[in-house]
Amino acid sequence: MRLILLTLVLCVFFLLGWWAFGQGLEEAWNVEVLAGRFREAKGWAWLVGIALLLADLLLPIPGTIVMSALGAVYGVWLGGFIAAMGSMLAGMSGYGIGRFFKEDFAKRWLGERDFEKGKSLFRRGGAWVVAMSRALPILPEVLACLAGLLRMPFGKFVIALACGSVPMGFLFAWIGALGTDYPGWGLGFSLGVPAVLWGAAAVLGKRG
Repeated sequence: MRLILLTLVLCVFFLLGWWAFGQGLEEAWNVEVLAGRFREAKGWAWLVGIALLLADLLLPIPGTIVMSALGAVYGVWLGGFIAAMGSMLAGMSGYGIGRFFKEDFAKRWLGERDFEKGKSLFRRGGAWVVAMSRALPILPEVLACLAGLLRMPFGKFVIALACGSVPMGFLFAWIGALGTDYPGWGLGFSLGVPAVLWGAAAVLGKRG
């Protein structure tokens, strides 16, 4: 029960950020505007792009717009690489925030029963939701923090994070490079490809 409550509290926390600032950001930022700003400082704009994706952990930054702008300025391959790295760093930062709290504290906070139940869930099926959530709003931040708090194995988390972040980064960089608005199939690829990649990684891991 406490684990469900914590998940809801985290979702509300991030939703409040979107409610307070998200609409203004979406209205003020679009791919063309952000790409124009990146072009003005192309030598170091990649660092700004990564910083914005990292800030998406706590602030309502439109991450897909940032990724597409990186693709528009740096092209599919370099822009996609930068976008994927920014998404992965954000995920690992969320994991680190959760892991910052000691296990004894987490058990007292959640109750030992909920802690062990959540820990088991993240060990068995957490990788699927981590991988497939990267293209969605709110959930990536919540799940990354919970993965750290509930001690999901770091190696497993990073592989799942890469399965979600890398396809999404390159996909939206490609969309930005094409100068195309976000097509409906973009979200489908962002959800489907991570699932396929994690499934392959899980099979290979068992064989190894």
